[in-house]
Amino acid sequence: MEIHSCALSAAKKIKLVILDVDGVLTDGGIYIGENGELYKPFNCRDGLGITLAHKLGLKTAIITGRTSKQVAFRAKELHISEVFQGNSDKRAAYNELKRRTGLRDEEIAYIGDDLIDLPVMLQVGLPMAVADAVPDVRMHSLVISDCKGGHGAVRDLLEFIFKAQGRWEDMVASFLVPVKLEENAGLMQ
Repeated sequence: MEIHSCALSAAKKIKLVILDVDGVLTDGGIYIGENGELYKPFNCRDGLGITLAHKLGLKTAIITGRTSKQVAFRAKELHISEVFQGNSDKRAAYNELKRRTGLRDEEIAYIGDDLIDLPVMLQVGLPMAVADAVPDVRMHSLVISDCKGGHGAVRDLLEFIFKAQGRWEDMVASFLVPVKLEENAGLMQ
């Protein structure tokens, strides 16, 4: 992971992470079936990372240039309530999101991969990129994942924020607590 010297202090302030979709939550490919149906491959580790973010009180949102039912379905499945689709100029959606949440730029991170993401990335407190982002996006990012878009980059970057905020160890520990079986549950014979 490439980390700029000021990224750690910026990550400590983050309350909202905005995600692009194509090239960030997916591998950037557009898969079209024989009847014109659209498929998008989402990564399960990214999904768990988003779920963990919500568990820790970190909000997530989506701003994407394309519009698809698949994005709406995946966002609903992951309980991402702020979803802006069909935004070729993402600044209007970003300003609306700030208005709705009451957050300031320095409290927001953005994960992007392509030029369409730059206008918002230049405004947020923590611009982040996937490993295969275009050079200009990488140049303006404070943190760059070792993972490509659609291959766990979102999870990787969320973990960076969790660790910067001192919350990662407690999250891992919550998965290591032994499950208590109730004796009267009929599970033990």
